[in-house]
Amino acid sequence: MIMPQGLRKAMLTAHVISSIGWFGAVAAFLALALTGMMSQDPQVVRAVYLVLGATTWWAIVPLALLGLITGIISSLFTKWGLFRYYWVVIKLVITAVATYGLLEHAQAVNRLAGVATKTAVFGVNLAGARQGMVTDAAGALVVLLILTVLSIYKPRGMTPYGQHKQDDQRQRLVQEEMESDALVSPVN
Repeated sequence: MIMPQGLRKAMLTAHVISSIGWFGAVAAFLALALTGMMSQDPQVVRAVYLVLGATTWWAIVPLALLGLITGIISSLFTKWGLFRYYWVVIKLVITAVATYGLLEHAQAVNRLAGVATKTAVFGVNLAGARQGMVTDAAGALVVLLILTVLSIYKPRGMTPYGQHKQDDQRQRLVQEEMESDALVSPVN
């Protein structure tokens, strides 16, 4: 079933906005994480990790979930389908894994934000966690770039399910055409 054009455009708009927002929020997260990792000012470091906690839960997580949900809905009710084309399946899997990874990463962000609420000094024992914020955010940006490329270039290739669905549609059209011709053809 294909959704009406107005609803399809609204869903696509929501998907694009949430995806762009997710990318932008992760880019801002990376900039802040770099600041938190490199700064020697305890107040700056503390402020950064407090902001990262809020950014994660109030921007990145909701945008990731919205992107995943709108992507699924859009694909289910458009010609692309959810399992018809490899690029859609790959994008779904990457998005689902990235969203799961984000929720796991959020726990580390919570720990650093929790430390920031209690103390202004970050010890050496948190250096690995601080560096992890940077590497995770950089990795997330690469993943989001891959998703963007898949959306734009849409590499060809139907899944076996998609090929079967396409063959069924063709067969149905041929059958309808034959029935239509039989009704219109003069009888000899």
